[in-house]
Amino acid sequence: MFKNHSCNMSNKESYIRFLIGVLLVVFAALENSFVLSISAVILLYTAYKRFCFMYALFHINERFGKQNYYLSLLPKYRSLPIFIFDKEGKILFENRAAEKEIANVHSKEDLPTGENDIAYYEYNGIIYQIEYRKVPKEELLLAYFDDVTNIVKLNKEIEDTQREVIYAMGEIGETRSKETGNHVKRVAEYSKILALLYGLKKEEAEKLKMASPMHDIGKVGIPDAILNAPRKLTKEEFEIMKTHAQLGYDMLKHSHRPILQTAAIVAGEHHEKYDGSGYPRELQGEDIHIYGRITAIADVFDALGSERVYKKAWELERILELFKQEKGKHFDPKLVNLFLQNLDKFLEIRERFKDI
Repeated sequence: MFKNHSCNMSNKESYIRFLIGVLLVVFAALENSFVLSISAVILLYTAYKRFCFMYALFHINERFGKQNYYLSLLPKYRSLPIFIFDKEGKILFENRAAEKEIANVHSKEDLPTGENDIAYYEYNGIIYQIEYRKVPKEELLLAYFDDVTNIVKLNKEIEDTQREVIYAMGEIGETRSKETGNHVKRVAEYSKILALLYGLKKEEAEKLKMASPMHDIGKVGIPDAILNAPRKLTKEEFEIMKTHAQLGYDMLKHSHRPILQTAAIVAGEHHEKYDGSGYPRELQGEDIHIYGRITAIADVFDALGSERVYKKAWELERILELFKQEKGKHFDPKLVNLFLQNLDKFLEIRERFKDI
């Protein structure tokens, strides 16, 4: 069974066995103990041969060898959870932190996949960022867990603050034109839904939602006499009114913040028309950024259904008829179809954020 008696213990263990064996010989002689004598002989023999039959019988070295190999793959002094999975997703190793803190993970299938080898996982009120690292040669997958609960909460506070500031800035333009703050909230919600229906990722749709309230920020540069005229504007006045799109873009374009970059696009292009007859640059079709095409529908739908100093609110049937007529002219036809097919979602938002 043990034909190949190769070394299966370290020099250190061999020395320790030898010393214990010598001590047992002394005690066996003093106590005249046969059992101690046999134990001493076994220890001295295994120390000399550096081979233990029990290790071989129960594959102890093999198990400890694997564990030591897995430990060698990990950074030293890491106190946070780590899992090692085989190619089928079975757990091969988990450190003490993983055993203690994340008891409900039994295989790789219990964890999210994420993007770019980064995923997020919440357990017992703690939010972990998981970083996956592959060991191609062994077909192993390492999962490193980092507690990012405080960072996530801080980011959410920052996002909430940004949202409040952006809504406030958006409401400045609306207030000057005697429009309500709920207009910018409705436009934000409409834009997000339409973005998701169009196929934009959730993160991008959320970014557009946060940016779209600033679509009319350029109105701060329009004189009150024109902005709040209770009549149809003259040709000259309308030309001045049209400058609010470029003014809004110019105000925001220099920012390096993704939300404000998006807001600059929205402000500059939400009055462009699909057939090229819009302003300020007479862009056509998909030359108009998707953010501008989406916000155009959101803004017009809400504006037509709201009362203004120069008009009464339109009935829903009249609004829908206009969108059908302007499909492919003012508005992106694909977006109009998505809007009409999912009208109930937009009406629910209009009811939730209706003007008091």
